[in-house]
Amino acid sequence: MKAAVKIALVDDEVLFRKGIAFLLQREENIEIIFEASNGEELLASLEESETKPDIIIMDLKMPVLNGVEATKIIRKSYPDIKIIALTSYDTKSFIANMIQVGAVAYLIKNTTPKDLIHTINEVAKKGFYYNENVLKIIQETIVSSKTSKVNLETSFLSPREIEILQLICQQKTTTEIAERLFLSPRTVEGHRNNLLLKTESRNIAGLVVYAIQNEIAVLTL
Repeated sequence: MKAAVKIALVDDEVLFRKGIAFLLQREENIEIIFEASNGEELLASLEESETKPDIIIMDLKMPVLNGVEATKIIRKSYPDIKIIALTSYDTKSFIANMIQVGAVAYLIKNTTPKDLIHTINEVAKKGFYYNENVLKIIQETIVSSKTSKVNLETSFLSPREIEILQLICQQKTTTEIAERLFLSPRTVEGHRNNLLLKTESRNIAGLVVYAIQNEIAVLTL
């Protein structure tokens, strides 16, 4: 039996947070290890807790330390922890900013319980999950802002790495990529780690942003 996905919930609206906790606790493969009401509480809990969460479900507008700033800190201090932004904000600039600071998924608070659970499972499996709306915003916002940036050099990526990066952007798992390219999952992991190093991306979501920025992958919506 697979280990349960360990979750931390961070939201200053207690009723909303408890509602999410109640919903997720009914799932056999999900375990909530702690809750926090702001970014500062979250960081304190992460420091004290021996067991670290796999995924943090993070509200963005919170007192003391908001979700955006907390995400930046966690990305540096705990790079293995995945952050799902769950917020009432759905403006393009807000979504693009959260993706760039390190959120691996973005959900609006009026999302369905089914979508939330699906997103958690996809993030646990693939490292990130963007629905069609978010993919579209990433593409529009990041590609349109590309003109103001120096176009990054991509010739240092091998044809195989580019192929794997394109499949990652199609939200394929390591196993699916391995089967498609007749490689072992271990070889795919090796290429993926090289891509992270070469592109200086901190996580898979960063690779997707890099690929869109450099027009390596065209996202099919």
